Amino acid sequence: MAEAPFESVGKAFVNHYYATFDSNRANLANLYQDQSMFTWEGEKIMGAANIVTKLTTLPFQQCAHQVTSIDCQPTSGEGVLVFVCGNLKVEGESADRPPLKYSQSFVLMPLPGGGGDWG
Repeated sequence: MAEAPFESVGKAFVNHYYATFDSNRANLANLYQDQSMFTWEGEKIMGAANIVTKLTTLPFQQCAHQVTSIDCQPTSGEGVLVFVCGNLKVEGESADRPPLKYSQSFVLMPLPGGGGDWG
């Protein structure tokens, strides 16, 4: 059975997002809009510029995400809800320390006037 278009979009986004996060977080700017919201440990951050500022000033510079699961669901308005779980290895931690566990969710929405159809 072929993968649903929303599933393909969600998985491609996750692969791109974490590869970019791990190599150059500043390049994530084009994935956010002025109305985008990002929450980090209870702190709510609004807008692409503010989100990228937060991401580029985190207390660690290098990290490696290992995604262990991706769950995608279609939403109204042609969106995709993506829930990710995985392991995070942060620079400076001893090699024998187990990686941190993380989960993150994304709501992907098509850009107005951008076609907006996943398939």
